[in-house]
Amino acid sequence: MSSNDDLIRPVQWADGATRLLDQTLLPGETTYKDCRTAEEVWEAIYALRVRGAPAIGVAAAYGLVTSVWPSAAASPADLLAEVEAAADYLATSRPTAVNLFWALDRMRGIARSSAVASAQDMKAALLDEAHAIYHEDDALCHAIGEHGASLVADGETLLTHCNAGGLATSGYGTALAVMFSAHALGKGISVYVDETRPLLQGARLTTWELMRAGIPCTLISDNAAAHVFAQGRVQRVVVGSDRIAANGDAANKIGTYGVAVLAREHGIPFHVAAPTSTLDMSLAHGGLIPIEERAAEEVTEGFGRRTAPDGVDVYAPAFDVTPAKYITSIITERGVHLPPFTESLKTDA
Repeated sequence: MSSNDDLIRPVQWADGATRLLDQTLLPGETTYKDCRTAEEVWEAIYALRVRGAPAIGVAAAYGLVTSVWPSAAASPADLLAEVEAAADYLATSRPTAVNLFWALDRMRGIARSSAVASAQDMKAALLDEAHAIYHEDDALCHAIGEHGASLVADGETLLTHCNAGGLATSGYGTALAVMFSAHALGKGISVYVDETRPLLQGARLTTWELMRAGIPCTLISDNAAAHVFAQGRVQRVVVGSDRIAANGDAANKIGTYGVAVLAREHGIPFHVAAPTSTLDMSLAHGGLIPIEERAAEEVTEGFGRRTAPDGVDVYAPAFDVTPAKYITSIITERGVHLPPFTESLKTDA
């Protein structure tokens, strides 16, 4: 998967609408949804129809344009008020992925620019900025892939958790970009994929992407990772991230922390792949990262069938934080960063 023509495009602009591949229906159904209001984009982000930190950022940028595209505001000041309100609203959809807020801040900055002479100019400038966020993400994901592939030896088997592929970005991925690039170089890799409970992003999405790219992959239950490591079946772990603190602590899908601890115990390198837009240098450590909690039904009634007694208490964090001490390197579009991350990540800040 090296040609842009082959890439999955989970977020697109469609003549005033934000077009999203509905990932809740994969792998059984490939359906696109045209969102024409901020409310529809908000629902799509919250309901995980679009997910993955970079893709959420792109969706929010286009969603902001969609929200004001039909506006009849007569002046830049009036349209700016609508932009600010829509940005505030979209920012409430999910709390952990910093790319959401990063993208919306970029869009606010364009709307506030003194160079905007009319409401129509503001709309055009906002669309140009959303396109820029989209295309920048595509380029930096390819760069992440190239840097990460340099770490991978011929014939290695990797493991990944959740989905950090094209579905989570503008099309090429972060953690999976490393695998796509290594595969394109003919390195003969294979991948173990954690199913990623409770919503099975690994089983439903990552295996779908890897098989589509022709990369051999094996699906395992989350609680099989230790056994697979102990058997020597995996030589490297690569995962994505939704927010990385200044010290290198990295938030990713729930269960990632446990994989990192297990990898350390078995002497397996553990890498985090993410764009610089995922870095949050305002947070000194991962304990300050807000962790989203999901509805209890995602655990007790996954995919429509109840698997727990009525009335049981449920704790359903969507993410956990892997301490920097368990991370071998952080791969961004600018290179491979080694500990201490408080120093090496400064070059990307």
